[in-house]
Amino acid sequence: MLELKYYSVHKIEDLKDFFLVCYVIIDDIYQQIIPDHIKFRRNYTEAKLSDSEIITLAIVGEIHGMPSEKAWFNYVHKNFKDLFPNLGHRTRFNRTRRNLESVINAIRKEICNYIGYNHSDIYIVDSMPIPVCGFGRAHFCKRFKDISSYGYCASKKETYYGLKLHATVTLEGYITDIEITAANVDDRAILWEMFQSLYQPIVLGDKGYIGDELAQNLKNEKGLTLLALKRNNSKNPYPKDLRNWISKHRRRIETTFSQLANQFHINEVLANSLSGLKARLQSKILGHNICCFINKCLGNQATTQIKHLIF
Repeated sequence: MLELKYYSVHKIEDLKDFFLVCYVIIDDIYQQIIPDHIKFRRNYTEAKLSDSEIITLAIVGEIHGMPSEKAWFNYVHKNFKDLFPNLGHRTRFNRTRRNLESVINAIRKEICNYIGYNHSDIYIVDSMPIPVCGFGRAHFCKRFKDISSYGYCASKKETYYGLKLHATVTLEGYITDIEITAANVDDRAILWEMFQSLYQPIVLGDKGYIGDELAQNLKNEKGLTLLALKRNNSKNPYPKDLRNWISKHRRRIETTFSQLANQFHINEVLANSLSGLKARLQSKILGHNICCFINKCLGNQATTQIKHLIF
């Protein structure tokens, strides 16, 4: 279990300080939860960077908002030689980061478990498009051809080609779980995989999750209460107060998706392999959650400084 009471962050003046804060959090979790067969794998003593350093570099790069891995690697090599004197070659760094995708995901889950967000009373669920190419090039695109498909984004009122990111978010904006599917997968179908426990949370959704039979089945089999916004011509509308309450709290996930798109560039798929795509998505999600984690556990002053650095 993390002991954050021993951490002290009074002021984050620059990106170097933020590197150090992120590294301490990530390395503490890494040392506690990652099994020895990963920590002490073959040739680990010959590595120029530790796993914690690689993950820190990856998530700070995503938080910094630099979509190009090459540009970020060169920026760190030029400006932070004192922190990373043995940076090594970019291709090896990227290859190791892809292999650490499950470790990044485990760290995200551990932070979620520590804060208590894995047993929240209310979650918000939604999906966002991840195009793998421009619509005009879809017929010729070979990247992720075996898992991509055509889908429709209702918010943008456009058809796109690619994937879909499904996410659950707490009322505080912390992303607790994600799933990646083809663009044509129904949002309602993925709910069965995203909620495994039976502690009876309330799940808020938009009109894409409408279905009285679906809500009843989820209640009986998963123990969760699905409250999806109903259409204006619904035969069984919600009371006005409940409708307004759902709409108000659902804005939290829209804000989170906006941050992922504008700051973390999650809609820009620059990876050429599925493992690379998953590693980048996990890095972006962990980067977002690290900011929430610092906001909750290390104080508002530190968070104010971070926002000044990354926005």
